[in-house]
Amino acid sequence: MIFYYNLHKFYLRRMKVQYWPFSLKFRHPFTISKGTKTHQPTLVVELEHFGIKGYGEAPAIAYYNIPVEKMIADLEAKKNFVEKFAFTDPERYWHYLHHLLPNNHFLVCALDIAAWDIYGKMRGKQLYELWGGDTSKNPICDYTIGIDPIEKMVAKMKEKPWPIYKIKVGTADDIAIVKALRENTDAILRVDANAAWDLETALLLIPQLKELGVELVEQPLAKDNWEGMKVLYKASALPLYADESCVYEADVEKCRDHFHGINIKLTKCSGITPARRMIQKARELDLQIMVGCMNESTIGSAAIAHLLPFIDHVDMDGPLLLEEDLATGIGYDFGKISYSGAPGLGITYQGLFQKP
Repeated sequence: MIFYYNLHKFYLRRMKVQYWPFSLKFRHPFTISKGTKTHQPTLVVELEHFGIKGYGEAPAIAYYNIPVEKMIADLEAKKNFVEKFAFTDPERYWHYLHHLLPNNHFLVCALDIAAWDIYGKMRGKQLYELWGGDTSKNPICDYTIGIDPIEKMVAKMKEKPWPIYKIKVGTADDIAIVKALRENTDAILRVDANAAWDLETALLLIPQLKELGVELVEQPLAKDNWEGMKVLYKASALPLYADESCVYEADVEKCRDHFHGINIKLTKCSGITPARRMIQKARELDLQIMVGCMNESTIGSAAIAHLLPFIDHVDMDGPLLLEEDLATGIGYDFGKISYSGAPGLGITYQGLFQKP
């Protein structure tokens, strides 16, 4: 009887969870139209299932009101339930977590990534292999130039020769910024306004950006300005991609006839599991697909890397923008992403270490 009780107790608690908060320093202060930060707060979680450890990450973004402290508080409050789940596959686990933590998509994301890491290790395969992905045509990763005085933005670009740049805008000098950068590079330029423009500004600037060889514009208007986006979508000379307007799965359908593509963020949508469904839905709607980062370390960036065979564009330059990293396993060769070949995420968690 005692043996049965102990076995039953072990079965119920076979998942173990640990976590570590970090504040990762940027190489340069990172500024977008919403503000500036010098460090990226992030939470790393470790799930252990019968000795197999998986890692996940969720960065905290101030304007989504989910700081690291809230992630920790919610995890501590529900830790017993997180550990009790009888894990078999990540999709079932995500559904369980989604209902367990309905108001903390960031934490669900970190746990979901860790669960997929475990699952890949259990199956002895890299995640993209489990999903049938072909990496031979993976998109090239861009490199972000945050808002600064124009001469500083040019200097940051020259510091990092790269085939594709994402340019943060949302100032009175947006055209001057892009013009100065274009004069110093033949690389592909993408522009991200982070919802900083009104319709009149967007209608004025986009034709000029096209003349400067810009490839696409991300989130030109406020996230809820659907009427404005409907007008801009019909008039725009450049493809328009939703970011703040496309957070959850239900938002993908809304973007049709308002945007030409969507930018999926794992942390915002709550992980790999819903992101894969968003990719499928976007394909059905003939929307282009980008997966973007929120300045994750190599842990969260590795989760993005395994989705590359299924998308059109990628912005996973967090480890390049940060002075400090938390893991190894993903390589960046002039924008081309390489994998370690190890199963799951293919990363080795090291805690805080300085990048070479």
